Amino acid sequence: MLPKPKCRTKIVATLGPASSTEQTISNLICAGVNIFRLNFSHGSAAEHTLRAGMIRSISAQLCMPVGILCDMQGPKIRIGSFTDDQHIQLVDDMPFTLDSNIDPNGGDQQRVYIQQALLADIQQGDTLLLDDGRLTLQVTAKSSTAATCIVIQGGVLSSKKGVNKFGGGLFADALTHKDMADIKTAAALKTDYLAISFVRSREDVELARRLLNAAGSNAHIIAKIERAEAITETYLPGIIASADGVMVARGDLGVEIGDANLVAVQKHLIEAATNANKVVITATQMMESMINAPTPTRAEVFDVANAVLDGTDAVMLSAETAVGKFPVETVNAMARVIEGAERHPLTRRSKHRIDQSFQHIDESLALAAMYVANHLHGVKAVVCMTETGFTPLLMSRITSSLPIYAMASKPGTCEITALYKGVVPVLFDATELAPAEINHRTVETLRASNVVTDGDLVLITKGDFINVQGGTNTLKIVRVGEAVQ
Repeated sequence: MLPKPKCRTKIVATLGPASSTEQTISNLICAGVNIFRLNFSHGSAAEHTLRAGMIRSISAQLCMPVGILCDMQGPKIRIGSFTDDQHIQLVDDMPFTLDSNIDPNGGDQQRVYIQQALLADIQQGDTLLLDDGRLTLQVTAKSSTAATCIVIQGGVLSSKKGVNKFGGGLFADALTHKDMADIKTAAALKTDYLAISFVRSREDVELARRLLNAAGSNAHIIAKIERAEAITETYLPGIIASADGVMVARGDLGVEIGDANLVAVQKHLIEAATNANKVVITATQMMESMINAPTPTRAEVFDVANAVLDGTDAVMLSAETAVGKFPVETVNAMARVIEGAERHPLTRRSKHRIDQSFQHIDESLALAAMYVANHLHGVKAVVCMTETGFTPLLMSRITSSLPIYAMASKPGTCEITALYKGVVPVLFDATELAPAEINHRTVETLRASNVVTDGDLVLITKGDFINVQGGTNTLKIVRVGEAVQ
């Protein structure tokens, strides 16, 4: 039987202590998870490898292809620690210093350690944000070893909290030594996607791809957009072009550009990625209250729904499923919200590249197939015989209410397409079938799962040669119940 997804927009869920048993992983898949995120900011290589093995095993048992995304920690810029790992209370208008000349573990009420290299990017008058923007400092004086600040918005500050500069500009390499080691782990556990944190330019993506390829992996790369620089026209087009997809990582990005700017930026990033035929994930605090509550807030419902209406491929859960009390309930709630949003007419209209010409046969064919699917009465399913998953990706850029069945025999292709909006991955081995049998077997597979019945129309795209990359050149429309060739 073919998998029957609850919704077209995909769900990414982070595994952690609250969700790493076989039963919970199984329940999460059945609730609607399409991709599991392994967060390399926490846990050991052995733990991630164990979880990946469980995902693969359970996915196979359920006959539901599920992908794995390994998320690199990146260069989180942090302050040092306070004496005895205590926390302090910063009060509005009090002075406070970020100092590179003190013990990294010797912070107190007056000062805390910061790396000297970061001071070069800090100037008098800058606004600094600590602990994901919960505390705000303004730099009043700057030396080669310290930045003296005044507290604008106080609060409790504990050890090793993150530091951002409003407007961006605190520079650090996107890939740390830890990330480079973790890329090897991700390659060894055969990840489908690799997410790179704090990407600033296409060079960061290209370096990650070289390291990934050197480790023996062709996983797709997701560039996490969380730096102010990354959303500028200087860097964003290159990042999108070099990556296989982007993540709208609204945590650090919101801190650097301001919450008020996030709405427009989210819409722009989703549109830019879609227009470039790249996949896009919307992330951060989508159902944050469900870490401790069994139901979402109305604001969270609208947040998820708006991301769906914006056209995102996937929405992501982080702490909600990693450490929350209600991981399965959270996925069920998110699936219900997505289903509700996808009933809106906006999710069935598309003008994607309607005024453009194309250079490639497979791209032209994919978009033509979706145009026919959306306008020909009686079409109930689109089938794409695919080797790499590229044609169903192109199809998924067109808004539609029809399922796109990506039928693939190559290992990993089903898991890759599990992230694409509206695409249902199906393991389908056509290597031993005669070309004349493939269409017939495809239709019978759909009929056996009650996807179609006699009289329905099915669109099938494929190439002249099965299992050949980039060869899609045929679109066929067949009627269920009639002779199929």
